[in-house]
Amino acid sequence: MKKIIYNLLRQFFFWLFFFALARALFLIYYSGLIIEDQMGFFHVIATFWHALKLDIATTCYILIFPFFLLLLQSLQSPKWLNVIHKVYTAILLFIYSLITTSEIGVYYEWKTKLHFKAFLYLSNPLEIYNSAETSKFFILIGILLVLFLVAFFFYLKVVYLPIVRFKRNIIFSFLFLLITPPLLLLGARGGIREIPINQSESYFSKHNFLNLAATNSAFNLYISFFENYKNFGVNPYHYFDDEIAKKIVSDIYYTPTDTTVNVLKTNNPNIVLLILESWSADLIESLGGEAGVTPAFHGMEKEGILFTNMYASGARSEQGMGSIFGGFPAHPISSITVQPDKYVHLPSLTRKLRDRGYFTSFSFGGQLIYGNIKSYIMSNEFDRVKEVYDFDDDLPRGKLGIHDEFTLDVLLHDITEDPQPFFSVLFTVSTHSPFDMPMDEKQDWGYNDDINNYLNSAYYTDQCLAGFMKEAKKQEWYENTLFIIVADHSHHSQKKWNFHSPEYHKIPMLFTGAVLKDEYRGTKHEKLGFQTDFSATLLAQLGVSADEFHWSKNLFNPYAPSFASVSFEEGIGWITPNGYFFYEDRIDRYYCKEFIPGTEEEEIKNGKAFLQVLFQEYMDY
Repeated sequence: MKKIIYNLLRQFFFWLFFFALARALFLIYYSGLIIEDQMGFFHVIATFWHALKLDIATTCYILIFPFFLLLLQSLQSPKWLNVIHKVYTAILLFIYSLITTSEIGVYYEWKTKLHFKAFLYLSNPLEIYNSAETSKFFILIGILLVLFLVAFFFYLKVVYLPIVRFKRNIIFSFLFLLITPPLLLLGARGGIREIPINQSESYFSKHNFLNLAATNSAFNLYISFFENYKNFGVNPYHYFDDEIAKKIVSDIYYTPTDTTVNVLKTNNPNIVLLILESWSADLIESLGGEAGVTPAFHGMEKEGILFTNMYASGARSEQGMGSIFGGFPAHPISSITVQPDKYVHLPSLTRKLRDRGYFTSFSFGGQLIYGNIKSYIMSNEFDRVKEVYDFDDDLPRGKLGIHDEFTLDVLLHDITEDPQPFFSVLFTVSTHSPFDMPMDEKQDWGYNDDINNYLNSAYYTDQCLAGFMKEAKKQEWYENTLFIIVADHSHHSQKKWNFHSPEYHKIPMLFTGAVLKDEYRGTKHEKLGFQTDFSATLLAQLGVSADEFHWSKNLFNPYAPSFASVSFEEGIGWITPNGYFFYEDRIDRYYCKEFIPGTEEEEIKNGKAFLQVLFQEYMDY
């Protein structure tokens, strides 16, 4: 009898120890970030205490199956039941070790724990490998193997008590069956409480990094799956009556006069759209960034219109694509661009331009399969789509794809031979980790290696843009071409903004080229907007209706409203001239909230109604 109880208790404490060990590895791996942000030793140690409740809940879930095995062994004790027990534990240890190392690998880029959407990328594991520096990849593999092997060895040698020739006791078995399941379920629920335990139990710090470290990874992933399943039946962001929410959103978008400031010399220009991977506004000197990082971009500002209050709609490339080409804002939980049955309902900027007589093309030096971008891009009916496999094999490339200078050279050659007018898009790659651009002399910007590498990659791409523009000016089509530069999303920068802040998600957007009217060259456009506004803004310059892009607003219309929505995994950021808030619905938490006095209540209502109506439309597609 004692052996059965001891076995269960030893496993209980073993899993708590293992979770703490995995958490310690995560904290140690990012110890540089802890020191850099001055989190404090005792504050970091508190992570383990605040993690305990979720760890206990997760352990109780894990022990449900071992409980039934032990119950059987209290009645019959064949050796093969011990084998099943060990195999079960080994599988779970390996899965959790894999989750831990995956989170270590993705945290720097994603600033979040592993979630449901991450599994959409597992269909292309080579892309995941290519996105990581080789040394980091093998370090993570080493961490995975060491964590799993050490934990399983310790479990076999110290923790597990094999049950053999157990003397049957019907009364004990009955009591074990009667008492243990309620205790496990109570522990899994987080105790006697009205609302079951959730991730908010682990949130304790102003440093979101520590909150994420304290959140049990398996529990978080389970909730991500569970909530995703539920959300496809019921809108999780239902704050108001549907008609009231729609009325609020209609009022938000109300534009008394449908007009535009025409900044182009013609309404039928060639268009070259350069989508820059992971460019934060902090790379741009004129937007408050580091001087000297993007001098070529700074020079192009003198010939163009710089949008000074532009924000990314989401934090992933596929979200940016949906916003730019489909005029559909990014939303929590999933992305519409990864679901063909939904994105087919979106309007398409590309199709609008094709109907206008444009030859359209999309080029990317990497693999478009990542994030299901290729499927979405193909659905936009570009006349030509090129990815890494479609370029010459002898072009120099890094782990993630062909370097920007070479894809820009190919773009220049292609569009010189394309029929006019053309709409040519290039999605860059070199400012994505592992930042293995072919630059001989890398500068020390005075930051850690990750930031230095990021800034150097931006400097490299900036020089590539300079070379591209220099050659473009020699082409006969240049005088009638509008060049647009915009980021797909932002990135962690030297400014070290909190992920849940407006500053983190601010991005550059620039209209430039000889086709701009002289009076607008070298100017700044200050209207507040986000990537979703791109379609309506561009189409208005061409005199083309953008009515079907109902989430997009024309930033050159002086009467258009000023606001931006920023989506993250479980919430929304809402930014207006009155202020801003970042809110996570899952844990009912405002990460930040700052408004002009008297405007807070209305703006929070506007932001939540926007999220409700947007997500409902996504569900309805």
